Amino acid sequence: MTYQSIFRENSFAGQVVIVTGGGSGIGRCTAHELASLGAQVVICGRNADKLAAVVAEIQADGGKAKALACDIRDEVQVRSCIAQVLGEFGRIDGLFNNAGGQYRTLAQDISTKGFEAVVRNNLTGGFIFMREAYTAWMHANGGAIVNMIADIWEGWPEFAHSGAARGGMWTLTQTLACEWARAGVRVNAVAPGGVSSSGFDTYPPEMQARLRNYASQVPMHRFGTEAEVSGAVCFLLSAAAAYMTGTCLRIDGGAPLARQTWSSTFAPIEQSAPITSKTKPFEGFHRAVVPNLLKTPIPPGSPGT
Repeated sequence: MTYQSIFRENSFAGQVVIVTGGGSGIGRCTAHELASLGAQVVICGRNADKLAAVVAEIQADGGKAKALACDIRDEVQVRSCIAQVLGEFGRIDGLFNNAGGQYRTLAQDISTKGFEAVVRNNLTGGFIFMREAYTAWMHANGGAIVNMIADIWEGWPEFAHSGAARGGMWTLTQTLACEWARAGVRVNAVAPGGVSSSGFDTYPPEMQARLRNYASQVPMHRFGTEAEVSGAVCFLLSAAAAYMTGTCLRIDGGAPLARQTWSSTFAPIEQSAPITSKTKPFEGFHRAVVPNLLKTPIPPGSPGT
């Protein structure tokens, strides 16, 4: 079985696309889809073993992929990564700025060092990668960039550091879309909401309980899939989005539209009942794995429900 993309076969043939944070989650899924569409994919991240595993998967499926260990927060490493890509493949057509991460805590408990670390991971590192890709290749040859942000539209309690960084990435996206348009470089963003991925299983029990009840608060009453985010990224990188720049695609099931005053519209699902939805998720990623968190029903009276 191969990736079940909705896009035309070989629609990225001859193109070289870098995916940061490509060793897991949405980055891994997007790397698979781009490779299935003919792209030469280069995945970057800090964990060489995870990157190697994804490259092996893509190659087993008949795609072209290369791994380059790189800390996006280190501009020397980023310059070296860009130089290696250009030295081996001679071009950079697309960049998916996906790498990032955060931890859950209240704002008053975030140390200055912790705040700066999350901002560097989710904003500064992405800026460094864009700047280096632009100056080394895209300024003279054009290209497409897609930045990862998040559902930050009504604030992000308990994730103030990441919310601030993702908000900064959104305004940076708009700014660079203006500055770089004359060079033929498009800069857009995607903002996922609750998306089912392996990251769910890394949270502590209390947060897992809250996550399991999250879908009942979303108008579509379900989580998104990695493939639904990947599809949006591939679209923005594709020729079909040639007149789009400075745009953000939200993949969130309508979550920012929910309001407490609309409780009758979003009747909560019973705690002991499985979460159901009348919208069918797109399950294009043939190697997707359901997180353990979503394999069992929510126990009645669980915290966060």
